[in-house]
Amino acid sequence: MKMQFPEMLEETAPPRRILLGEQAYLLGGFALPYISQLIPEIEQVCKLSPFRNMVTPGGYAMSVGLTNCGALGWTTHRRGYQYTTQDPDSGNAWPPMPLVFTRLATEAAREAGFNAFIPDACLINQYLPGSKLSLHQDKNERDFRFPIVSVSLGMPAIFLFGGNARSDPTQRVFLQHGDVMVWGGVDRLRYHGVMPLKDNPHPLLGSRRINFTFRRAG
Repeated sequence: MKMQFPEMLEETAPPRRILLGEQAYLLGGFALPYISQLIPEIEQVCKLSPFRNMVTPGGYAMSVGLTNCGALGWTTHRRGYQYTTQDPDSGNAWPPMPLVFTRLATEAAREAGFNAFIPDACLINQYLPGSKLSLHQDKNERDFRFPIVSVSLGMPAIFLFGGNARSDPTQRVFLQHGDVMVWGGVDRLRYHGVMPLKDNPHPLLGSRRINFTFRRAG
């Protein structure tokens, strides 16, 4: 299995674009110029809709805490996976997507060659030491023409990027604070996941990794 290791990036370093598939890219450090705006907005979203460990259809509590912002939010429960307009815990609409989120998502998508992407859903995940995400496809969206844009903050993680079948070999992609992944087109339904997170505290976020994934769901 391949292991991609981008160089350590400073806040002012230019982004690096690494090709992971025909239409899949790692944009190393792309989110770094946005960090000072992203963190307060994440905190505000989480005040309105706190992180929670949802239960999968199989009855297992996810090790990753999640919340959402935007017109639609991804949820899981015993009846299946779906997008909803309301936070099931509060009954309120999901918090609106901050403008800086939308700008980051559209500019990252454009950098990867997807010029018409405007997200309507943002899933925010919180990984603590030991948290992981099993291989899966993002396939609850209505239109697969639009890419997935995934932003990493905080502790580093090893992202598994597979093929269109669960049994296909996976690339191991080392993700650092500020990295952005974009995949779409022929790569849109590739399986992906995250290996168990090691405790390697980050100066800004401590012993956690925040990942937010932008989609066009509706």
